[in-house]
Amino acid sequence: MLETPSPPLQCVFSGIQPSGTLHLGNYLGAVAQWVTLQHRTATPIFCIVDWHALTVWQDPAALRAGVLDLAASLLACGIDPQKSILFPQSLNPDHVELAWLLNCVARFGWVSRMTQFKEKSGKNREQASLGLFAYPVLMAADILAYPTNGVPVGDDQRQHLELTREIAIRFHDQYGGGDSVAEPLLIPPATLVLPTGARVMSLRDGNKKMSKSDPSDAARIDMTDDDDTIRRKIQRARTDSLPFPETAMTMQDRPEVANLIGIYAALRGESIESVMAEFAGGPFAPFKEALAESLVETIRPIRTRTVALRADEAALVRMLTDGAGRARAISQPRLARVRQMMGLL
Repeated sequence: MLETPSPPLQCVFSGIQPSGTLHLGNYLGAVAQWVTLQHRTATPIFCIVDWHALTVWQDPAALRAGVLDLAASLLACGIDPQKSILFPQSLNPDHVELAWLLNCVARFGWVSRMTQFKEKSGKNREQASLGLFAYPVLMAADILAYPTNGVPVGDDQRQHLELTREIAIRFHDQYGGGDSVAEPLLIPPATLVLPTGARVMSLRDGNKKMSKSDPSDAARIDMTDDDDTIRRKIQRARTDSLPFPETAMTMQDRPEVANLIGIYAALRGESIESVMAEFAGGPFAPFKEALAESLVETIRPIRTRTVALRADEAALVRMLTDGAGRARAISQPRLARVRQMMGLL
């Protein structure tokens, strides 16, 4: 499904936390789609959201290394800094100033209903950082700092995007229509879900998303895994004792099987139906072998390029600093207009 903003794809914004190595779920579910979007969008902006990472304690050296690791991985996956703006959130202070201004527009009740805060804080809510509670407003500022009219999001971020829309609308209700009523300064962004985006689940539990935080390394495919590791993880990936499904009906209630088929279809650019027709009724061993080889072919060049890019840290820092400068050239005049509308000197 593609909920197309109007005008279509003038500016797209998306962010990702520097919380470790990219895994296959990040790649198929988001980054591969960013690579496509950068060729369809006038201003594609991709942000490494290191301020968001600070909502829970981070080892400073590990955080800095994580930003550079992620930047190298994104470039290796195909993000082109000549076509896209790629930068760490912390190199553009306009985000945090706008976040404070929007904190004064957002309502406590709006933020308190965010389900991710409830899930992440758990029973120790009183010990959670204020940043963890308020970070959806910073997320809104990330988006609204630019003329964003499309945001690619997963299901777990839809609530935050709706909050962004509410904040943008409330801002103009309170302070006027922006430069014109037809074109508000803070644009309520549309949800952008690309039809090729894959929801990749754990290799050990098909009901859980593939995650960097999973204690089992066997539950995910990292984009830095070597060929043998990839083959071993797929060989050991959980399936079941039934034959390979022949129809969608026979795949029901088989989440691990559905996950592997979805991964293979996404890698090959094929439909689920064509994959089932290819392997229907047979054992899983040939399918797993084909899946492993498709993964090896996809990941090997990305892994090799990531290592080469990461070796030149100075060049990475220059590229990210340049991206932040290009981002701020867009956000600064917008922030100045917000300040003016709110009555600040």
